Amino acid sequence: MSRSAGSGAESGSDGGVGGGVGGVGGTQGAHDDRGRSVTGSLAHRVPDLGAMELLLAVARLGSLGGAARELGITQPAASSRIRSMERQLGVALVDRSPRGSRLTDAGALVTDWARRIVEAAEAFDAGAQALRDRRDSRLRVAASMTIAEYLLPGWLVALRAQLPDTAVSLLAGNSAAVAERLLADDADLGFVEGVSVPTGLDSAVIGHDRLIVVAAPGHPWARRRHPLAAAELAATPLILREEGSGTRQVLDAALGGLARPLIELSSTTAVKAAAVGGAGPSVLSELAVGEELTTRRLVRVPVADVVLARDLRAVWPTGHRPTGPARRLLSLTRA
Repeated sequence: MSRSAGSGAESGSDGGVGGGVGGVGGTQGAHDDRGRSVTGSLAHRVPDLGAMELLLAVARLGSLGGAARELGITQPAASSRIRSMERQLGVALVDRSPRGSRLTDAGALVTDWARRIVEAAEAFDAGAQALRDRRDSRLRVAASMTIAEYLLPGWLVALRAQLPDTAVSLLAGNSAAVAERLLADDADLGFVEGVSVPTGLDSAVIGHDRLIVVAAPGHPWARRRHPLAAAELAATPLILREEGSGTRQVLDAALGGLARPLIELSSTTAVKAAAVGGAGPSVLSELAVGEELTTRRLVRVPVADVVLARDLRAVWPTGHRPTGPARRLLSLTRA
């Protein structure tokens, strides 16, 4: 440090220290007969970690400017932080001179205490990082069938490119099962397709879907000239997903009730296979039947006066917004 630069900085520092120490009695709050604060939280009475790290650097380097450079701050900012620390403690910590900075006797004692606190903070930080590493090493996803079969594979491929060391497990089931797994802490993030958010969960809309009526080309509905009436659809036994599925919930709510299912199956793929095989008409997600419609293995049947749209949602327990890999996956669903 040059004499001219050091003199300017140090003279300002000396004035600041003197004013700070002398002005302790004028700060807010109760003090004892020696000027020490006796009220307020510990955070107001003990310097922060940044100030302690700076004091340790000054003690090690013998230079306020060198300590500032090591910590990536300006020398005026470092001087201000030391002055603030001295005002807070009510004692002078550093003597400044053109030749450098030297700890006072009180400063040397405070430095010893600060070293123990910083070492404890480093241990705390290492422990917290270990917890984050353990959290980030796995991701448990629960998803309703359509999302699990037709959307999640792409999202998980993208996630693996970003987090190759994270092991992902996928539990596929209906929307009710997804909610149960999340509430039982058996999953970190869920995806559902129903008409409402299950109780106990928060959600974010990540996309939209539409249910359509489909039938094999040989079914009479495939040759209709006019749209199917909603009442006729409601009264016709269909190949359907099981109760508790998002597809079943949306269809039931839109039609105001359903006839007893022709066949009830627990996966979108199974429902689609039964419809392709000619077992009867069904209602499926547009996401699930694109290829079958293109190749004419299934035919779309228009329906009058009913909209079978639904939101696709990410869900998680109320008040516990996703973190770590779950948060990263959630961001990929909106890309």
